[in-house]
Amino acid sequence: MTVSETARFSAVTSADGSTIHVCQDGPRDAPALLLIHGSASSARSWDALVPLLAGPGAGAEARRVVRIDLLGHGRSDKPDDGSYAIPDQARRVGEVLDRLGVGHAVVVGHSSGGVAATALAEQRPELVSGLVLVNTGPGLGAFIATGSGAPAGPVQWPPSDEQIRQLASTGFSRPGYRVPDALLDEVRAMTPHSFTATMQGTRAYLEQRVLPDRLAGLGKPLLVLFGEDDRRWRSSSAADYLVVPGARVELLPGLGHSPILEDPPRVAGPLLDFAALHG
Repeated sequence: MTVSETARFSAVTSADGSTIHVCQDGPRDAPALLLIHGSASSARSWDALVPLLAGPGAGAEARRVVRIDLLGHGRSDKPDDGSYAIPDQARRVGEVLDRLGVGHAVVVGHSSGGVAATALAEQRPELVSGLVLVNTGPGLGAFIATGSGAPAGPVQWPPSDEQIRQLASTGFSRPGYRVPDALLDEVRAMTPHSFTATMQGTRAYLEQRVLPDRLAGLGKPLLVLFGEDDRRWRSSSAADYLVVPGARVELLPGLGHSPILEDPPRVAGPLLDFAALHG
């Protein structure tokens, strides 16, 4: 792998030739937190949370925060002939950490980012000192169907702002919540293939085996944070993770599928407490 850096941004070339965008914040000598975004999003989805983890708001607990854009998202490549399967996404994440010299990290995944985080723990257990899953459905049975039983995608490309807002609306607790313009840009920047292939990759991974079963035998500390008013995944399904020895599950009342955007401090507190124990 090769890496070219400008300030805190990096462009990392993975073993399969894909360019993966990386962003780092906080002290380089601090324990690492790796943040993995969900589908149709990017590293920017963590913008409001990062200052509470890496900046003055984190105090003595400040972390080296590493964020990536998975293949097909954000500034990373979006090849039509690339693999968007979850194991391949996780492999690239591991390669990024290797190139950055991060020997181990507490890995945090939001939504389908938690699926990639789980795959990373399966593939490279030595890199993962602990896992935090934020509103990551444990299996397809927890999905709140919209009529077809699968997430609906735009009917045209590029999608209109209204189509994107409708698609993203269930990502928040309150109907009518105004989706940030930055998130509209992230969806619009995707290609039709990268959009559908990433959704299919997550579904295929969950169909093969549910996440609690995958995690139960790994021996990794686990924190599950779940907005209680999630409109995409049944929040009661968070209890499924209790089969993982020592797992801690915390529901967040009044928040929906995206607590990292809706109320970052309520995520930062338990996350930093967990990282202090296991980072």
